[in-house]
Amino acid sequence: MASSHTVLMRLVASAYSIAQKAGTIVRRVIAEGDLGIVEKTCATDLQTKADRLAQMSICSSLARKFPKLTIIGEELVVWVDPLDGTKEYTEGLLDNVTVLIGIAYEGKAIAGVINQPYYNYQAGPDAVLGRTIWGVLGLGAFGFQLKEAPAGKHIITTTRSHNNKLVTDCVTAMNPDDVLRVGGAGNKIIQLIEGKASAYVFASPGCKKWDTCAPEVILHAVGGKLTDIHGNALQYNKEVKHMNSAGVLATLRNYDYYASRVPESVKNALVP
Repeated sequence: MASSHTVLMRLVASAYSIAQKAGTIVRRVIAEGDLGIVEKTCATDLQTKADRLAQMSICSSLARKFPKLTIIGEELVVWVDPLDGTKEYTEGLLDNVTVLIGIAYEGKAIAGVINQPYYNYQAGPDAVLGRTIWGVLGLGAFGFQLKEAPAGKHIITTTRSHNNKLVTDCVTAMNPDDVLRVGGAGNKIIQLIEGKASAYVFASPGCKKWDTCAPEVILHAVGGKLTDIHGNALQYNKEVKHMNSAGVLATLRNYDYYASRVPESVKNALVP
């Protein structure tokens, strides 16, 4: 057991520094002015030069340091999103962008790192850009100031670029006082842990395991909860399908309130 803990902490430490390096790549591509945008499946599903370079950097670094990564212990798997919020990145909404490295053991998300390459970018030309948030279940989450949303307010954060009737119906059912439409799963979880939103509601397929693994750990490490729209825990073993086909529901507090308000019509439309 002690050996397993040592490997995990080595992996988290490596992921922390690797995510910071990827964040530097993300900023460099913007500065160079050529995003190299290509469409993957549709006009809202984009990939940039930053995605490709950061992915290469993360994967090569992890492979070099942990050549048997997926077979450490029973099953230790790393889920990587080199640029979460790609569409927003191409549109200059830089505070939506994160680099995500999540670590799962036997299908459960247990450690995660979120790098925000452009954190503090609106603070002026002399501001120090970027921050890295990290967490381990049973240990805690670090790199930010935990804050709860205003008491009695239902502030929903949801998708900016993948809206549809199911998403709208589910958000409306939450009786929101305000709705924040932003990009990036990592960004939305940061809104929860910093008190800007009460719940992350995404009643649609679209986000994938590499979008939710690291953010889920950060949220769970401070007492929050992330599930699919039915209330099922997400699984992260290497054979699992990548798509979170039954959407995402996440809160820092009062999960049961939001889960109870998901319409049956939405649940029936989203198959786990």
